[in-house]
Amino acid sequence: MTTTGAPAAAAPAPDDTAARTDQRPNVFRRILQGDLASVRVIFAIAVIWAIFQIANDRFLTAINLTNLMLQITAVGLISVGVVFVLLLGEIDLSIGAVSGLCAAVVAVLNVKNGWAPVPALIVGIALGMIIGVIQGSLSTGFGIPSFVVTLAGLLAFQGFLLLVLGDTGTVNINDDTLVGLANTFYSDEVAWIVAIVVIGLYAGTSVFRYISRRSAGLGNTQELVPLIVRVSLVAAAVIVTIAILNSDRGLPLAVIVLIAFVAGGEYIATRTGFGRHVFGVGGNAEAARRSGISVHRVRIAVFAISGTMAAIGGIFAASRLLAVNQSSGASDLLLLAIAGPVIAGTSLFGGRGSVWSALLGALVIGSISNGMDLLALESSVKFIVTGGVLLLAVIIDAVARRSRQAAGRV
Repeated sequence: MTTTGAPAAAAPAPDDTAARTDQRPNVFRRILQGDLASVRVIFAIAVIWAIFQIANDRFLTAINLTNLMLQITAVGLISVGVVFVLLLGEIDLSIGAVSGLCAAVVAVLNVKNGWAPVPALIVGIALGMIIGVIQGSLSTGFGIPSFVVTLAGLLAFQGFLLLVLGDTGTVNINDDTLVGLANTFYSDEVAWIVAIVVIGLYAGTSVFRYISRRSAGLGNTQELVPLIVRVSLVAAAVIVTIAILNSDRGLPLAVIVLIAFVAGGEYIATRTGFGRHVFGVGGNAEAARRSGISVHRVRIAVFAISGTMAAIGGIFAASRLLAVNQSSGASDLLLLAIAGPVIAGTSLFGGRGSVWSALLGALVIGSISNGMDLLALESSVKFIVTGGVLLLAVIIDAVARRSRQAAGRV
């Protein structure tokens, strides 16, 4: 006899609340893993500024903040090239010596040999690029670690600096064009026009990118709110910065140049095939080679960028100091130029980072140095504090890398 039983009760749907909760973005975890390094750095800058303002009420004055921006220009420009080298997982220890040598060549050609400023600048910048190509070629062609090649370069280029300067030891710069690189300030009207252009470009590119992603089926409406927030924050930062600079001497040409190189470098790193190749080689050189990327060419090009930016940074440093001497490019310039991007989230292990870290890192390092100068602390204390900050940044980078590996991410 066949019996027909009542249909079995449907099994209750599994409670996936916990799973959905785990899938929600965890801001703290993303910061720990290095995805939101800029948030961490901006918070650190705010804390640093608050501490120094409490210690000395002149820190947040317009004149000191303008001086701070001028002080970080040379380091920030050099750091742009450093970021590309770090993205490869390499190091360039010669950038300080290269910056001093190239600045000395420009000064000697202009002052001692009577060259016009523009040809002298071209020669100085081209020299930096050639040095980068040579060092990159030696490292890749002979399989020598970049640490060794650039360490040898550091020593050799310091010798060339002394050779170029000759017996005088110091060359004073008085050409209006060269002096004006770091000492030109624009009026309030020009500054606000620049602000409008910057905000417009950032907002326009952000909206265009959002529309492109939606058209390709990659984006969703949930991305619209973060986009609006980012554009609003950038606009507010630009407006506040311009207002502060205008209340002192105006918008410095050096700041415009620094922002332009940082933005251009970020575009190259994130929006071009070359930039993707740099990240690919830094992440896994063998996999990049198997996928058809010319690893050697990428490495040589990156060291050429590093040498070029070192030359440009050295020229701006000489312009600000109105002279080149035997200590140009020495002291803590190398440390600061490398420490800045690392502090701001560019990994020493390669494959992760942002060119904006050159600017943010320079702000962190520059703020600490500027604040300690206002407090009249000894150089020994400054070196100890700066070294401690760099060590802390490296530890954070290592922890972030371990966290990513534990989560099964590269």
